[in-house]
Amino acid sequence: MNFRQYLSDNRITVAIVALAIAAPASWLLRSWVVGAPEVNDFVGPPISDYVLYTSKVWSYDVDGQLSFTMTAPRMDRRGGDESMYINDPVFDIAAKKPGVPDWHGNAPAGWVNKSGTLMRLYGGLVYMQRPAYKQSLTGALSPMATLCTSNVTGWPKENRIQTADPATMTQGASVMNGIGMRANLNDNHLELLNDVHGLLYSSQNNAVAKPVDCQSVAAAAGAGKAG
Repeated sequence: MNFRQYLSDNRITVAIVALAIAAPASWLLRSWVVGAPEVNDFVGPPISDYVLYTSKVWSYDVDGQLSFTMTAPRMDRRGGDESMYINDPVFDIAAKKPGVPDWHGNAPAGWVNKSGTLMRLYGGLVYMQRPAYKQSLTGALSPMATLCTSNVTGWPKENRIQTADPATMTQGASVMNGIGMRANLNDNHLELLNDVHGLLYSSQNNAVAKPVDCQSVAAAAGAGKAG
C-alpha cells in the first residue's frame, strides 16, 4: 500500500492527528509572536455590586443602643461578603455614660463588615477627638482629649479600638506617645502599650491649662525632624 492510498483510507485518523499537532503548534507560534499575556497588576478593593454617594450608616449594639455613625462621600459595597469600603469616613462613636460626650473622628479610608461588628480605619492619619465635659459626680472638668494614630481596628458594638502603630494621646495639656494602643471607650480607658513617654500635668493644673491637640504635636515633631 502506497502512502497516498493510506491517507485516502484513513482520512479521519489522519485529520485527528493533524489537529492534535496543529493546535499546540499554533499556540506556541502565537506566544512567540505576541509574547506572554500581560499581568493584571490592579490593586484595590473587589469590584462593587453598588456604590453609595454622600451616605450615612448607623450601627447599634446588642441592646439596641446606638454604637456609631459614619458618613462618607462614597461607599462601595463588596458583592461577595456585603462589606463596605469607605472613602474619607467621618464617624462618631457614641458614649455609653450619661453626660460624657461622643468621640468624633475621621480617616482617609475605612472598611466595615456586613454586621457592623468589625471596622478598620487606614490610609494615613486616623484622628479622634472628645470634647471637654464636667464629670457628673464631682463637677470637675475633664479636658478635651485627642488621639492620633493609624491602621485602627475597631469593634463598634463593644466600643473598643486598637492599633499596633505609633499613637499620640492628649488630654488637656498632657501628652503621651507610645507604640501600640488599645482603648475601651465605654469607660474612657486608653492604654499605650510600648515605648511610652510624654508630659503629664496634675488634674488641677491640667483643668486650667491650654489644651493640646495631637495633630499639632505631630506637626511640631515633623518640623523638628525636618530641621
